[in-house]
Amino acid sequence: MYELLRPLLFTLPPEYAHYLAGLGLKLGIKTPLIKNLIKKDFKDEILSQNLLGLNFANPIGIGGGFDKNADLAYGLSYLGFGFLEYGTFTPRPQSGNPRPRLWRIKEHNSLQNAMGFNNEGSAAVQQNIVKYFPLSLPVFANIGKNKTTPNESAINDYIYLTKRFKKLCDGFVINISSPNTPNLRELQNDEFLSTLGKELRTITNKPLVLKIAPDMQPNAAVALCQCAIESGFNAIIINNTSIDYSLYRAAKSIGGLSGELICAKSRELFSAVASEIFGKAVLISCGGISDAREALWRIKHGASLIEIFTALIYKGPTMIENLNKELANLLKIEGFENISQAVGSALKNKQNLEFLVEFS
Repeated sequence: MYELLRPLLFTLPPEYAHYLAGLGLKLGIKTPLIKNLIKKDFKDEILSQNLLGLNFANPIGIGGGFDKNADLAYGLSYLGFGFLEYGTFTPRPQSGNPRPRLWRIKEHNSLQNAMGFNNEGSAAVQQNIVKYFPLSLPVFANIGKNKTTPNESAINDYIYLTKRFKKLCDGFVINISSPNTPNLRELQNDEFLSTLGKELRTITNKPLVLKIAPDMQPNAAVALCQCAIESGFNAIIINNTSIDYSLYRAAKSIGGLSGELICAKSRELFSAVASEIFGKAVLISCGGISDAREALWRIKHGASLIEIFTALIYKGPTMIENLNKELANLLKIEGFENISQAVGSALKNKQNLEFLVEFS
């Protein structure tokens, strides 16, 4: 069905197409016949894991930004995901950057977005998610600061949101890596993270997840992640959108790139970070993942969980079930009995080889 609808949706501005798709999901889930057509319940024990004290039926989640206001969470829970994020949202409503602020890059199955944390604010988000939480799968609140909040006061926004939503999510994703809020990435520093982690740990014992930018130097990314772990964070998402405009000759000079254009860049940073901090925190890989082989590569190099976003727009909701089926088959072909055996297996093999070489 999506293959038939996509050409029509792609004639519309991307934001409007997203709105219509979301509206269709919300209306469809209220109709029993359509709800049964939408519902995907593919299950294979080979994909199940217990992480962060939560049960994940499969490792595929939807990245932040798709469901900014938590009004799609219930519908998304029927599409076969293993976990969800809602947000990024802020304490107060904000309209985001001027339109146009979202562009398709069809020839590369990619997007460029300069949205700017547009959302209805924490009060509206709370009204939406309280109707459905808890859901049948882990749900994370992705939180950010308002554009008008100066960096020296940013911690107050994150504290406020954590207090307000600690009973309305299974964990928090801390977004300080979006390129679309001025100076936000300046918060990617040890002093802020250390203070933030310690403050949030006095409020909640739920998982704290840090999302980092793909444009950091590997050594700086590793150091930042180590600081986050020492400060009470439990997981790292690698990574957000990229401002490396050299990846696409016709790129705009604003916003971040996502999708297949940043696949290699995301893979490279993930590998560099995972090689140093694997085993110290749950690692979540995001960026350009659109098929099971790429997902398995990230898993074997340290990812316990995978997030998609742009691929869903180009391939449609059936990709979630297809991705899980293909991933389960690949794991079986390679002789794994459970995905947990595959997580980090490439790193472990490398370490074993290095030990044997050194020992010999």
